[in-house]
Amino acid sequence: MTEAEIGGILRDALMVALKLAGPPLLVSLVVGVFMAMLQAITQVNESAVAFVPKAVSLFAALALLGPFYYATLHHYAHFLFDRMMTLGWQ
Repeated sequence: MTEAEIGGILRDALMVALKLAGPPLLVSLVVGVFMAMLQAITQVNESAVAFVPKAVSLFAALALLGPFYYATLHHYAHFLFDRMMTLGWQ
């Protein structure tokens, strides 16, 4: 296995990590900014007001993105196992 192949596998691993971590972080960011603006407009500064919608939206995003996560991880694991079989465990 050459350095270029190892670099390609590591690059793919980082891309999978970005695909999996990006959507929940983006949802949390958008809801957090919206709740911060709402709190600034209404002058209600309570932490539960910001936390509950963020937690609910995060769980909803994870539930909706479950099939995407499964497909992404399944494809990457299949790719890794195919590479291992191609190399013959050398």
